[in-house]
Amino acid sequence: MSKNLTCLSCSLILCCLLGFEGFAQSGFHLAQRFKIPSGGGWDYISVFKGRIYASHGGQVNVLNEKTGDSVGVIPNTLGVHGIAFDAAGHGFTSNGRLNTITEFDQKTNDTIGQIPVGQGPDAIMFDSYSGKIITCNGRGHDLSLVDPASRKVVATIPVGGKPETAVSDGAGKLYVNIEDKSQIDVVDLASNQVKQSWSLAPGEGPTGLEIDRKSMRLFAGCDKMLIVLNARDGKLVANIPIGDGCDGVGFDNNLHYVFASCGEGTLSVIEEKSADSFQLLEKVPTQRSARTIAVDESNHEVFLPAAEMQAAPAGERPRMVPGTFQILVISR
Repeated sequence: MSKNLTCLSCSLILCCLLGFEGFAQSGFHLAQRFKIPSGGGWDYISVFKGRIYASHGGQVNVLNEKTGDSVGVIPNTLGVHGIAFDAAGHGFTSNGRLNTITEFDQKTNDTIGQIPVGQGPDAIMFDSYSGKIITCNGRGHDLSLVDPASRKVVATIPVGGKPETAVSDGAGKLYVNIEDKSQIDVVDLASNQVKQSWSLAPGEGPTGLEIDRKSMRLFAGCDKMLIVLNARDGKLVANIPIGDGCDGVGFDNNLHYVFASCGEGTLSVIEEKSADSFQLLEKVPTQRSARTIAVDESNHEVFLPAAEMQAAPAGERPRMVPGTFQILVISR
């Protein structure tokens, strides 16, 4: 054997023993597709107690998480964006064109009522600390805090621009992605005021946002980049390249994996090795348009809504092919 071949063989053996950091694999792959034939666009998706809740046009489609079978519809949610659940198990949808929240019974899917909120409610969440349902109002540039018991807005909090997504530390602080300012506003829920604003540079156009409450790290999905900030002081911890067209970020506390769903047709899987160390494991092929996300930490599955898209002229948004809306199930 030549000297060069001997060196090559030794190098290959060494790489196998030590491992290629750049070639680490997460084990995630596209496992199933749950098809939903009804028409309309989509935005966020949620998973709760064995059911998938997918915003879709003027309604929310409810599926069995394991089989994909339809188990109901939440109607009359024109321009619906997101779905959240309070401590009592009631569901709430943010209806962007109606400027309302629809409250529904999670067990029966029956509508309980409509709650007026701010202008253009987009993302919606439940904060366990305050016990409030919170909407990010894109046109109003503010947050609506709703008391589930009284079904009324009890506070409106102006923010520094267009709020895209919010997460809570569970101890009285709310972190809000401000999409048009590329910053995170820190809200004190005791005073209902913005106390600080942190730059996401070099990231731009933040959309999805998640938090690890143990390490106190924020994960903001930006244009082709995941930005990690220290949730205590706003300092930049890491910026990690991801796919194009990210509109959602998920986090699995048990695996310590961050997921960035990207409309280009990839799911970036990033491991949180420690509070200050992060590794991009891989970009899992999904489907073009699969840009938002829900994670079920109980079984480590990831759900992405998507559809086939028609070709569009330059400068125009592509339209979905009718009848192709579906939920992609990404499993290990």
